[in-house]
Amino acid sequence: MVSTAAAATAPESSVLPKSFSAWQMSGNAKKSSDPATADGVNAALLKEYGFQDVESATYIRDDGRKLTVKAARFNDASGAYGAFTFYRAPQMITEKIGDKGASANERILFYRGNVLVDAVFSRLSAMSGAELRELSNAIPLPAGNVRALPNLLNYLPKQSFVANSTKYILGPVALRAVQAPLPESLVNFNAGAEVIEGTYNSSGGQATLMLIGYPTPQIAAEQLKRLDAAHQPSTTQQTGSPTLVDVGAFFDRRTGPIVVVAAGPLSQSEARSLLASVNYDADVTWNENTSFSKKDNLANLLVNIIILCGIICGLALVAGLAFGGARVLLQRVMFARSPERQEQVEFISLHLSEGRPRGEATPPSQG
Repeated sequence: MVSTAAAATAPESSVLPKSFSAWQMSGNAKKSSDPATADGVNAALLKEYGFQDVESATYIRDDGRKLTVKAARFNDASGAYGAFTFYRAPQMITEKIGDKGASANERILFYRGNVLVDAVFSRLSAMSGAELRELSNAIPLPAGNVRALPNLLNYLPKQSFVANSTKYILGPVALRAVQAPLPESLVNFNAGAEVIEGTYNSSGGQATLMLIGYPTPQIAAEQLKRLDAAHQPSTTQQTGSPTLVDVGAFFDRRTGPIVVVAAGPLSQSEARSLLASVNYDADVTWNENTSFSKKDNLANLLVNIIILCGIICGLALVAGLAFGGARVLLQRVMFARSPERQEQVEFISLHLSEGRPRGEATPPSQG
C-alpha cells in the first residue's frame, strides 16, 4: 500500500496526484480553465464563486475498481465552500474528509482549501473514506489568507437548524438558483454583499434565515430601509420598485453591517427569537506586532528590577562587611604593635552609679 508521503505526484501546478493509497491514475489528468467543462449547466454560477480551473482524472486499482475525480480550483476557500454548499444536497451524509465533506451512495463531495473535489466510485469499500482522506492530504493548500472561510458563517444560529441546509451566495446567479426569499435587486451585490442562508424548523414548518453582510453598517442601514419599503402593502409602493417574493411572514432587523431576514411559516415570537439570536461582534484587527520581546515585556522588566535590587543590596552588604572588617583588622594589628596606644584609646569610666565611701560627709547645700 503506497502512502501519501511516498506517492508520486503530478507537476506542482496540478491539483490531483498521480497516485494515492492503492489508486493509480489512468493516463494523464485533463485540465481546463472553462467552467463549462466542470459544469455545463452552472458555469455562470461557478464564475461567481471565483472559478479558476478544473482537473479531471480516472484512477484504477488492482481489484478492478474505478474512481472518477473532478477537482475544481477557486480563487479562495470562500469560493470552494460556496460551491460545496450549492452542490451538497440536504440528504447527503456528513463526512470527515478534507475541510468538510458529504456523501450520497458512491458519490463523495468535499473541499480542501480552495479546491472542491467531486469523487464517484464504481464500487464502495470499507476503506473508501480513508482513501479519499489520503487524496485530500495530497491536494496542495494555498498560502496566506486564501484559506479563510467567510466570517458571516459564524453568525448562523445553531438552535433548530436543519442539517446541510447552509448556502453561501456571492452573486445573483446563485441567489436565484437557491430560490432565496429576496430578489437580487434588494440584496444589491454591487454594494459588496455576501449572503449566508439556512433553513430552520418552526411550529408551522421550515423557515428561511438570510444573513446579508455588507462592507459597512451604513450600507446595511440603507439596504434595510429598502427592504422595509418593499415590505409595505402594494398600495403604498411606488411603481417599478422591487417587491418581495411571496414567502409568507417576513421579518428583518440589522445588527452592525449584517441585515438579518427571516421568512416563512414563523410566528411573531419565533421570528423575534430567531432574529435576536444573530448579534454582530466587531473583530478588531491590530496590524502591529503583538508579540513581546524581552525589552517590551513588562513582567520581564519587573523581574530585572528585582534582580537589580538584590545585586545592589548584595554589593552593599559585601562593601559594609569589607569596610568594617578592614577597620577591625587594622585596629588589632596596630594594638598588637603598640600596647600603649591601646591604653590611650580606652574609655574613661566615671562610675557615677556607685555610692560614696562610708563616713564621708555630704557637703552642705548652698541655700
